[in-house]
Amino acid sequence: MTTLLEPPTRVGAPSLELVVESHSTEADGVVSLVLRDLHGRELPGWDPGAHVDLCLPGLVRQYSLCGDPRDRHTYRIAVLREPESRGGSRFVHESIRVGHRAEFRHPRNHFQLLEADRYLFIAGGIGVTPIMPMIAAASARGADWSLLYGGRSRGSMAFVDELEKYGDRVLVRPQDEHGLLDLEETLRAFPEGLVYCCGPEALLTAVEANCRDWTPGRLQIERFAAKAAPADAKSTEFEVHCADSDVTVTVPCDRTLLDVLLVAGVDVNFECREGTCGSCELEVLEGEPDHRDSIVNRADADDDNVFFPCVSRAHSARLVLDV
Repeated sequence: MTTLLEPPTRVGAPSLELVVESHSTEADGVVSLVLRDLHGRELPGWDPGAHVDLCLPGLVRQYSLCGDPRDRHTYRIAVLREPESRGGSRFVHESIRVGHRAEFRHPRNHFQLLEADRYLFIAGGIGVTPIMPMIAAASARGADWSLLYGGRSRGSMAFVDELEKYGDRVLVRPQDEHGLLDLEETLRAFPEGLVYCCGPEALLTAVEANCRDWTPGRLQIERFAAKAAPADAKSTEFEVHCADSDVTVTVPCDRTLLDVLLVAGVDVNFECREGTCGSCELEVLEGEPDHRDSIVNRADADDDNVFFPCVSRAHSARLVLDV
């Protein structure tokens, strides 16, 4: 067993050095950046739903890729200026301009576009960013799809002009013109196919409530911020055996498994420590995990063994992880 000391504070080494090729205003409080490799090299590939980590001084932030996956020489991200920014969006809006060099990690994807004949996309505000390449891919496949896009006002909604090319497949509904999105009727009128939703927590919670009786896996959601822990969630001590490194640790009720693993010298990637970025993902080999992340859909059986030690704990007294 390990003796618990203070966990190290670190951020993993950046993978890419990119330069800002263009900086554009897309809506009130929203800017987009087009990024290119500093040396003109081809960029790592990605699929719709992927995001990249932007490494800033002292912090790392995740932003969805909203460009064209077929373009292997540029990435595009869009960033909302958050009124209560912890530093990320403020830095992008105030300090990054054309020619700025920034460090990024390779794309990761926990919001993959699954094969289907029909899709309903629901976006709120900046949540349209991962949806943009999804609807392009769905169109290319010849799938039947529609997008319901809401926001505070038309002026605050990014990429509305780009979406016009899809005609009446896209329904733009600013709240100051139409009120709240009619989710109940929209979802009732979609009896089959997959629903992809991204946006503020109030929207995600409302969509989940309307889909609670659906077949598992039909609803796919991406959160930009950690969801609140259940009111009845309890943290108890548990043991973890790391199968690959042959290390066994005890996780007290007031520490995360990630902290304990780092103190024990187990090499684990991490970034957000909030269960939203997915960088610390591990596989569960034995035991019953207590999933507390905001990343994967727990209704999907295939995702049950994906474990994020920065927030998740255990229902069983012992877990065995592939690390």
